[in-house]
Amino acid sequence: MKIKLPQEWFKQAKYDFKTAEAMYESKRYIYAVFMCHLPIEKALKGIYAEVVKDNPAKTHNLNYLLKKIEEVERVDIGEYSDFIERLNLKSIPTRYPEDLQKMFKDYNKKNTKEYLEKTKGLLKCLMAKY
Repeated sequence: MKIKLPQEWFKQAKYDFKTAEAMYESKRYIYAVFMCHLPIEKALKGIYAEVVKDNPAKTHNLNYLLKKIEEVERVDIGEYSDFIERLNLKSIPTRYPEDLQKMFKDYNKKNTKEYLEKTKGLLKCLMAKY
C-alpha cells in the first residue's frame, strides 16, 4: 500500500481548519469544535507518515497518534498537552451528541473561539518542523 505523503495530510489539516472557522462564523459551534479535532488528527498523521515512514492507523485518538510518533521522535507540543487531551475527549460527543440542547449550552461562541485559537496555535506548532 502506498504511503500517503505528509504534505497531503498537512494540506487537508489546513483545509479542515478553515472549515472549523467557517462553522464558527455560521454559529455552528458544535461542528466547529468537531472540526478542530480533525486538523490536529491529520497533522499528527502527517507527522506519523514522515517519521515512521508508514501510513498511520485508522484512529481518531490524538493521544494514541502522539504516543506512536514519540516512540520514534520527540514532538514538542509545549503548552498544548492539556489541550490535546481535552480535544481528544470532544471527538465522539460532538460527532454523536446525546442531548443537542445541552450541547448548545456547552459549545457557545466564547468557548468555541477558545478551541479555534488553541487549534490554530497547535497546528502551527505541529507543522513548524515538518
